[in-house]
Amino acid sequence: MRVQADHHCALSRIGATLALVVLMSVSHAWGATEASTQPAPIPPEPKETLALADAVLRALERNLDITISRRTREIRLTDILFEQAKFDPTLNLSGRYDRTVSPVNTQSLSFTALTRDQNNSLLSAGIEQKFLTGADYDLNFNSRRTFVAGQISLFNPSYDSDFTLNLSQPLLRDFGTEVNRAQIRIAQNNARVEDHVFFDRVLQVISTVEQTYWELVFAHEGLKVAQTALRAAEELLASNRAKAKAGLMAIVDVLQAEAAVASRVGLVLVAEKEIGDQQDRLRQLLNPSEEELRQEVQVIPVDTPIQSLEPISLQEAIDIAIERRPEILQASKNIETSGLNVKFAKNQLLPSLALEGTAGLAGLGSDPGDMFDRNFSGDFYNWGGGLVLSYPLGNRSAWSQYRKRQIEARNAQASLQSARQQVIIDLKEAVRRVRTDFKRIETTRSARILSEKQLEAEQERLNVGLSTTRFVLDFQRDLAIAQRNELRAVVDYNKSLSNLARQKGTTLEQYGIELG
Repeated sequence: MRVQADHHCALSRIGATLALVVLMSVSHAWGATEASTQPAPIPPEPKETLALADAVLRALERNLDITISRRTREIRLTDILFEQAKFDPTLNLSGRYDRTVSPVNTQSLSFTALTRDQNNSLLSAGIEQKFLTGADYDLNFNSRRTFVAGQISLFNPSYDSDFTLNLSQPLLRDFGTEVNRAQIRIAQNNARVEDHVFFDRVLQVISTVEQTYWELVFAHEGLKVAQTALRAAEELLASNRAKAKAGLMAIVDVLQAEAAVASRVGLVLVAEKEIGDQQDRLRQLLNPSEEELRQEVQVIPVDTPIQSLEPISLQEAIDIAIERRPEILQASKNIETSGLNVKFAKNQLLPSLALEGTAGLAGLGSDPGDMFDRNFSGDFYNWGGGLVLSYPLGNRSAWSQYRKRQIEARNAQASLQSARQQVIIDLKEAVRRVRTDFKRIETTRSARILSEKQLEAEQERLNVGLSTTRFVLDFQRDLAIAQRNELRAVVDYNKSLSNLARQKGTTLEQYGIELG
């Protein structure tokens, strides 16, 4: 049984050796092919150094989402002017000329039918306006010139005019400044809500820029780790070749080192691709022109990640977030708006009772000057007043709107409560993430230090013939993994700090930005 096992082991070693020889032959053949078909050298990409603060400012100035949100804010401001303009005075001017030729039901001494030929010219001027109390008035001045052909009158042509003031003041429905200012205040609240939406969009864009920036940092540092691992494999390959040439090492160890070099070249290429992907994502957030986006630009981040523990008080963070988070501010404004809608709908349940009054002066003369003198002499006047009551039977429309507004108000209260709860949950998760990621930095750093020591020890064992190339390559790989894990923990910690500031609503303070 032992002889048979040894025989199988020998066959396995021979098979492995033949496979590695074939692999080496193919590797050399590929190398020869690549050497004979090398492409023309590619010119180096232009480089751009970029600080995180500069990236944030450029994104806020040029990002498309920010631009759209800013324009939406301007639309809400025009809604305020639209509601206020309902109380602006309106000037009315009109002029008209009419001629009427009609038969007259009478006879002359010659028993022939007569006709009436009348010419009228009318000029009117007036102004009307609604007050915040609900009252509205209109003040009108009308002047007419009338000429009837063949008619014997006191004045022909005659000039008459009237100066009239009409006033209507609601006493129940639509009475009071609170009811009539409701739509203005709602428009103002909507504008404030849009401010909070804009603030939330700004925080979101800044957070996205920060997250992408740190991923670009990770990609650059990951490339360094991959290049370091490649250099270590190349050094081991050179050492193995020298030892194999001197007859101190088997060809298998050289082939293993060559395979490791080829594998790590692939990792370097993947790391370079990741840098390009992250660069494009970051540049897209900065909204460059299409021509700029077509260009290949190497973005070099200059900021280094924070690796020190930031002091965090969970309760203080929650208090700050409840005071500043745009979702809570928006929900609070929605409650105020729903309250205004409820009050307005409740007022619409009342009957329509209005006090109406009119007063005017009139005048008749032979010419415009005589007409004006008689009109404003006070000899001819009219006035009157009364109450007008209106109430739809059942009033179902008003009651349905009132119930609808009440439900909306309760929903607004529930939304605010839900938003506050969500903020607390978000803050607790964000704080835990920061603390966890900082601990990950410590543990991954310890793992990286141990991997370095293990690699050094195994390298020494290989130098004295107590280890193999395979073990050294495994420890090199483990060290590269430990370095990436430490780098990932550092970058995740900085991303978690960014997320915490976003959840607290204090991101703008970090950059000294004030929203106008």
